[in-house]
Amino acid sequence: MPPSKCATRGSSGNRAGVVSVQESCQCRSRVSAGVFPVSRCLTLPVDDLISRANMSWGTLGTVRPFPNFHPERDAVELQAALEKKDTVTLVRILTNRSNAQRQVLAKTFEDITQKDLEGAVKKAVTGDLAALLLSLLMPPQEHDAYRFQQAMAGLGTDEETLIEILSMRSRKQLDDISAAYTFLYKKDLEKELRGETSGDFAKLVVALLHKECVTGSVQRDMETLLIAVNSKKADGKPWIDMLTSRDPEHLKKVLAELEVECGQNVDHIFEKRFSGDFRLGLKVLAQCIQSPYAYLAKRLTNTKSSVLQGIMVSHSEEDLLCIRVAYLKLTGASLYTSLQKQFKGDHLQALLAVCRSED
Repeated sequence: MPPSKCATRGSSGNRAGVVSVQESCQCRSRVSAGVFPVSRCLTLPVDDLISRANMSWGTLGTVRPFPNFHPERDAVELQAALEKKDTVTLVRILTNRSNAQRQVLAKTFEDITQKDLEGAVKKAVTGDLAALLLSLLMPPQEHDAYRFQQAMAGLGTDEETLIEILSMRSRKQLDDISAAYTFLYKKDLEKELRGETSGDFAKLVVALLHKECVTGSVQRDMETLLIAVNSKKADGKPWIDMLTSRDPEHLKKVLAELEVECGQNVDHIFEKRFSGDFRLGLKVLAQCIQSPYAYLAKRLTNTKSSVLQGIMVSHSEEDLLCIRVAYLKLTGASLYTSLQKQFKGDHLQALLAVCRSED
């Protein structure tokens, strides 16, 4: 997605965006990381990687480029920490470098030690902390591909995670994620999604994967959905066609107009007219369109560690500050405080480092 209009670009020490974060977070667009896969990183000169790693970032994320980044020094320090299983040092370094810097660091570590950093972390650390550190080492599109794979692994499918990722990524990002999925798992993402879903929900998921951005009239689009609402037969096609072919800001206006016209919110409409996974998918998609930060904040109340970590890592350099604001408004407690009640030890310290501060 294009850089957020509400994100102030500047040095990593610029705090201007944090001061006005509640106003800034009302902007729907998200800051795009623009990081590339590890497989491509390893073919690029280190100087080029460092140049990319030191790019200016928006101020809505909690993790930013580390000033005076020295990958060789970090690599040596990481090597010693891995040998001693010094998790404090591992957490300090990996949570205080941007993703682009971590890709540089991974390549430098391999050049110096002739070992893969990811493999070395797996040997030295276990459990939830290992899962978090390994997630931090993945380029964004590979991390989203991993979240897709985890959502479809084992018995049952995490439909909510599928819709969350599909609704919050642009078509270009989803194309990159699909390529990363094929690279990592030697499988086609669309075929996997079709195999794990069925009916109208499967149609919704595939349509989101190939989403378009067609120009339309708010009034006409609202009227199209109003016809679907008033139809005796509950037909999912008009909803799928509309919600996967328009810009999120446009859809937000369409749904707002529809709610005024119907005298009820779309969540209630979906609850009455649809059922099962398709109803869940439409409700999640509508929430992501109407209030993405509030939706993600609600998901962070999930006690499942993988869900919380997935969201925090995915949004750490984009808009986690906005999600923190929404979380505080939703629960009355800061995310930073809530993490301390739910987790402990080195895993907690790593999560707090990604969260960054109290609200």
